[in-house]
Amino acid sequence: MTCGKPIDFEALVAWWLGEAPAGDAIEEHLLACAHCSGRLEWLAALSHGVRAVVREGRVSMVVSAPFVESMRRAGLRLREYRLDPGGSVDCTIRADDDAVVSRLRAPLAGVRRLDVVRAQDAGPEERIADVPFDAAAGEVLLVPSAAWLKTMPAFTTRTRLVAVDEAGETQVGEYTFVHSPG
Repeated sequence: MTCGKPIDFEALVAWWLGEAPAGDAIEEHLLACAHCSGRLEWLAALSHGVRAVVREGRVSMVVSAPFVESMRRAGLRLREYRLDPGGSVDCTIRADDDAVVSRLRAPLAGVRRLDVVRAQDAGPEERIADVPFDAAAGEVLLVPSAAWLKTMPAFTTRTRLVAVDEAGETQVGEYTFVHSPG
């Protein structure tokens, strides 16, 4: 079961997400090609697994605003915090919350690559490289693992947004989260 002209993975994902025109050549190819149909089945299973771990709050992630809206439409109960650079917030998660969304505002015009650097209390820094962000909206959306947050005692996390380019790094915002157990 091979294919002489397999559908490009990005095109297959776009079709699965409904970002490709309906009734186009991809759909026709999928109906006629067992190899590419199998890849689509794999993608559907992966998507189901990702949805399950997100719904269960078992992953931390940087997401887009449309993703947060899809969480809301799916009926997830969201607790949101909005911070400007230099801001601090007392935060928590309650037993009936499905997720926490941290909206970090920052001046992102002209930024090509953005890293999130965070440290809990006096612990080591953790860097998440090249995160998605909306420069026009001027925000980065963080969703920490709800399952993890619900087990945590009081702690403080400092999060920095760092623009990275050929010339080096520039901090565009620093935010402090003071967590209290729910």
